[in-house]
Amino acid sequence: MSLINEKTLRIENFAKELGFDDFGVTRCLPPKSIENYKEWLNLDYQGEMSYMHRNVEKRSSLDKVLSGVQSVICLRTNYLTEEKDMGFVNKKEEGDISLYALNEDYHEVLIERHQKLEKKIREEFEGCQTKIYIDTGPILEKPLAQNAGLGWIGKHTNLITEHVGSYYFISEILIDAILKVSEPSLDKCGTCDSCIDICPTKAIVAPYILDSRKCISYLTIEFKGVIPVEFRKAMGNHIYGCDDCQIVCPWNSFAVKADEKSFSASGDSFQLIELIRLDDKAFRKRFKNSPVKRTKRRGLLRNVAVALGNSDDPSAISPLINALSDYEPLIRAHVVWALGELLGKKALPILNKSLKNEEEDIVKNEINLVQKHYR
Repeated sequence: MSLINEKTLRIENFAKELGFDDFGVTRCLPPKSIENYKEWLNLDYQGEMSYMHRNVEKRSSLDKVLSGVQSVICLRTNYLTEEKDMGFVNKKEEGDISLYALNEDYHEVLIERHQKLEKKIREEFEGCQTKIYIDTGPILEKPLAQNAGLGWIGKHTNLITEHVGSYYFISEILIDAILKVSEPSLDKCGTCDSCIDICPTKAIVAPYILDSRKCISYLTIEFKGVIPVEFRKAMGNHIYGCDDCQIVCPWNSFAVKADEKSFSASGDSFQLIELIRLDDKAFRKRFKNSPVKRTKRRGLLRNVAVALGNSDDPSAISPLINALSDYEPLIRAHVVWALGELLGKKALPILNKSLKNEEEDIVKNEINLVQKHYR
């Protein structure tokens, strides 16, 4: 065995001792991945994620991310800690949160083991330069992971691993030293279109192509504005992310639960009525170490208001009326829609009374929509 192979094997073994579930190495992006990415941007499928445009050059050239880069170590970390099926759609009083966000922020959980692995790499390659990315850097991480043999990019655009599924995080360490490369993964989606068929908003506009502007994960997390009316009913009770396309993927029938306690459900209930009542202090306390804090209170309660509008729950009416006085216009706007869904024409006198002095355009627009619909 060559010295490079020995060093690579020692690094891989140490990575797995640290808790990483898989390890692969590549030196380059797959053919056409950059071209496909630029075409995706030209179609504006990135929505408001402007950082994807800003870093096109870096995503197109690894050397612009780390000068002299020779290898990219790609890592997989399983986050599945509990079973999930589509039954959650019938629990309309509860908000649905993606499995990866049920407890602690994975960035904080994973950084320490990445730093330990980085130290090991520098021991094996003295004087080398490295750079860690945990879903945070300007690189095309899924194409890199596919080239490193971790899995293939499925029709839903998530990475899938044979006999493992897709419930995992991928992360990278770039290094300016040569490691033994892995065999790229082959696409094994076959004729299956389950992910395309299940998508509530039809965001998978073609196999392997996602229009983020329609995606519930984008709408509930990345998007900061007023959720387009045409997607609100389809959102159901999703309040942070969406797992639907992964739930129905046949490869996830092989998924094995992770042992990482930090990813296990905290035991908290996501009752929608309780969530719509959260003030700033309660929100910060509830989601202090959670990925959900990324949406901020206004984003989460915006999503909660939409879910309550879809709940068919008359007990939600009183909390929603109280929320009409929320200081955040974004929340008030979606509460208006929710009351229109639950009360129909009966919502009009409530809105006229509670919001007669409303000055924010986004709220007034929602009031006008309800009025037009029920005149």
